[in-house]
Amino acid sequence: MVLQGKPEEEKTWSIPSGGKELDETFEECCIREIREETGYTTEIEEKIKVKRMTHEHLNLHVEAHYFLVKIVGGEINFQDPDKLIYDISWKTLDEIKDLELTFPEDRGFLITYITNEIQSKSLFD
Repeated sequence: MVLQGKPEEEKTWSIPSGGKELDETFEECCIREIREETGYTTEIEEKIKVKRMTHEHLNLHVEAHYFLVKIVGGEINFQDPDKLIYDISWKTLDEIKDLELTFPEDRGFLITYITNEIQSKSLFD
C-alpha cells in the first residue's frame, strides 16, 4: 500500500491507483500506476472488482478497476511523478482493519478478499 496525499492534507493509505491515460486499457493503467508509485513491475493475474461511483455535486462519474497482480520484477522505489507518495509498505490483514484509508469504502472489500484468499490457500496446504 502507499501512504499518499497532497502536502497540506492528512496522509492516508491506499492500494496503488490513478487515472487512466488516453488509449490506455485499465490493465495497462494498473501496471503503470504500480510501477510509478512503488517501483514494482507486475503482471495482471485476474480482474477482481469494478467500483462505480457518482459525485453528483461535481457531475463526475468514477470507475475504479481492481486487479490481482503478480510482482515479476523491480524493488520498492519512490518513482511518483506527482510527488504525492510518502511511504510504501506491505500491510497485514489486522493493520488494514485500523488504517486511515484514502477510500474507506474499500476496507470491507479488502478484508473480505484477503480473508477468502488466506482460507482458500490453507485448503491446499
